[in-house]
Amino acid sequence: MPNNPQARRAPIDDVDRAIIRALAENARLPNNALAEAVGIAPSTCLGRVRALQERGIIRGFRAEVDPAAIGLPLQAMISVRLRAHTREQNESFRTTAPDLPGVLAVFHMAGSDDYLLHVGVAGPEALRDFVVDHLTTHPAVAQTRTNLIFEQIAGRRYLGSGG
Repeated sequence: MPNNPQARRAPIDDVDRAIIRALAENARLPNNALAEAVGIAPSTCLGRVRALQERGIIRGFRAEVDPAAIGLPLQAMISVRLRAHTREQNESFRTTAPDLPGVLAVFHMAGSDDYLLHVGVAGPEALRDFVVDHLTTHPAVAQTRTNLIFEQIAGRRYLGSGG
């Protein structure tokens, strides 16, 4: 994340948007192919990608892994409500949750629930054990609600038609 908040808020242009779209679709795209896809010189493209990274707009490049392929075929979204909204309880859960087994993502929410956990587990028993052993025993957790995921459908990538 850049130290200069102004640099992060600086507007991005159509070329930056095209670079972000292309990398969101395929982060392994070689610089020459990326440059060709967005219609700029490879050296310009490399500089723009580096600038987007330095500004914190591009935060990293990751492999998208199929949870079922690695033995986690059952996925769920688990809503978590904390007992109290103190900094201590919030920080306690916030620092613990990402390291729990099977947690794929943690979202800090506004609204009736405080956190939303995306988890992947081996089966129904493992899901029950996760909730019972890791969530209901956490001193900050007051309530959980589990929703199974039948299918994950990817949305339009960043800066789609809406800009």
